[in-house]
Formats: sequence, structure tokens, C-alpha cells
Amino acid sequence: MINLKDRKVIVTGGAGFLGKFVVKKLKDRNCKDIFIPKIEEYDLRNLEKIKKMYRDAKANVVIHLAAVVGGIGANRENPGSFFYDNLIMGIQLMEQARLTSIEKFVALGTICAYPKYTKVPFKEEDLWNGYPEETNAPYGLAKKMSLVQSQAYRQQYGFNSIFLLPVNLYGPGDNFNPKSSHVIPALIKKFYDAKINNQSEVVVWGTGKATREFLYVEDCAEAIVLATEKYDKPDPVNIGAGFEISIKDLAEKIRQIIGFKGKIVWDTSKPDGQPRRCLDTTKAEKEFGFKAKVKFDEGLKKAIDWYILNIARKN
Repeated sequence: MINLKDRKVIVTGGAGFLGKFVVKKLKDRNCKDIFIPKIEEYDLRNLEKIKKMYRDAKANVVIHLAAVVGGIGANRENPGSFFYDNLIMGIQLMEQARLTSIEKFVALGTICAYPKYTKVPFKEEDLWNGYPEETNAPYGLAKKMSLVQSQAYRQQYGFNSIFLLPVNLYGPGDNFNPKSSHVIPALIKKFYDAKINNQSEVVVWGTGKATREFLYVEDCAEAIVLATEKYDKPDPVNIGAGFEISIKDLAEKIRQIIGFKGKIVWDTSKPDGQPRRCLDTTKAEKEFGFKAKVKFDEGLKKAIDWYILNIARKN
């Protein structure tokens, strides 16, 4: 058990969507020394900048959240950069953490690391039973290498690194840029714009049959901090809410909350992505007492209200 109020903590990606909630959770635990590297000064793809960060921060703990991410479209357009940027960040950050005697390194993976056809709910031991879904395999595999590195470093050097596998996140402060957003913010923007512009229909990618699991961002932040405090084993741990919803039902929920009266048109020429996604979350509860609290409908309404108040009405 680590008492975080006595530790200096680096949170890469600490100014981002998830990072802001993780920083808040750390502050709630009276952690006063939190270092958030900004990309302008510390480009984490650059080895010298990483070394500078460790010199400047003088930290005990690293929570590595920084990632280059996006939805299906962004993954299809940028497979090379998504692979390289995420891989090089993870590898160099962990190696330099080891060399500077960091006490604990928390690496975040992704549900995209799971094989395309995985028995539902996904169990951690199924992680290597096949190749990931093609559209986001480069990203998923790049993040998965942090697990390999983490376990290898624990075995050879006794380095305390853990690996967490969160599902798709959503909530206030999400990325609503249509070029890089994930499905929930993308749909919120589409339906809101259609309502405001009196459009008769909204076009959504795929068939709507694929399923996804979503975790409210603040719940995920709590899971990460709990694992930082309490979990010290080599095995990966799923972080999720333990439910699945079809994209069709998701689109309908968002349409109803926003109040769009038109119809939904499914563009079946576009990919669905992975057929199903739902995690077995029993290990997180058993190992460090995490269970998701925010109900999906409640979280969805909070995300939509935040978007309307903070982005839509300001544009």
C-alpha cells in the first residue's frame, strides 16, 4: 500500500480528459506534489525530453496516461503514427523510470488490445488469444507492449510496474473533435448539430449491431488511483463497468436525450470495428476494491449537458 500524500507523482497526460480527473482524485487524497508534463516542454516521444522530465520532477510514482488516440476513422488514417507514438512513449518512459529508480510505474493499456473475437465478457487471461480488430490493431498492440515490458522488467529488475486495461471512457470534458473523437462524443455532436440545424436525418457509421462497454471517466480515475495505492502484481487488470450496449441502442439513447426528432441512417459501407466489447471486472474489485458507481444513463446526460454548455453554445 502506497500512501500517495507522501509521494511525488508524475501524471503524463494530466491535463487531458482522463488526466484531469486522476489529478483531482490524487488531490482528494492530499497528494500535494503532482507533476504534469506539458507537451510544449516535454514531448514524451523524445528521449532527451523524458530525461529532463525525470530530472525536473524528482518523482517517486509515474501514472502514464498520455496517448495518441482516436475513433475508428482516426485509427484508419494514422495507423503508423498511432503505433510509433504510443510505443515509443511507453518504452522510453518505463526504461527511464527504471534507470531513475522510480518506486512504481502505472501503465494504461486499452480494450483495443484484446483479440477481435474474444469470448464475452473479456477476461484478462484471454488477452493473447488472437489478433486485435484490424482498424485499431496498431494502437492496441503498441499499448499492449507496455504489459510485456512491465512483466519483463518486474522479472529481471524487480521493477514495480502494473498494467491496467480500461474500456472506452466518456463524460464531461471529452474530445468532441469529429476527426478524432470516439463514438459517444461523435454521436452527441452529430445529434445536437442535426437538431439545431433542423436536419431530417443523422448518418451513423456501421450497422449498429456492434456492442461496446463504456466507463464514466471519473470512475476510471478512481480505479487508477486505487490500483496505484493497492495493486502490485504482474497480471493485467480490466477497468470497466461490466455491461455492454449496442451502437444502435446507444444512438437511440443519445437521440432521445438531445431531443432530435429525425431518423437515423446506418452507413453500412463503414466498419463496425470489433463485434462485441464487454469486460469481466471481477479482478479489479477483488484486488483493489474498485466497482463502477455512475449509472450509464446518468453519466450520458452529464456528458451531453457538459457539451451543450461548454462547447455547442460557445461556437
